[in-house]
Amino acid sequence: MLLFGALLNDPQQWRYGYELSKETALASGTLYPILMRLSDQKLLETRWEPSDEPGRPPRHLYRLSADGAALARERVTAREAKTRQAGSGTGVAATA
Repeated sequence: MLLFGALLNDPQQWRYGYELSKETALASGTLYPILMRLSDQKLLETRWEPSDEPGRPPRHLYRLSADGAALARERVTAREAKTRQAGSGTGVAATA
């Protein structure tokens, strides 16, 4: 959910993995496998950005695809609803 939330802040913006790691506090060993799986499922678009500095490697960029943004919104909304329900103390949504 942390990653989806970060990517949903601006779904059209290309983001570096390092930037996403800092924002979500996910370790690289956790974050990059998730990014690869989302990319393989066509939920993320990826591209390489060449370095401006000679000798530095290109950097990978990520952003949500249209399907990825839809899934992310669905998951974040469901998580928020679950959190609200748990916060009500009854475990059952109020009907008043």
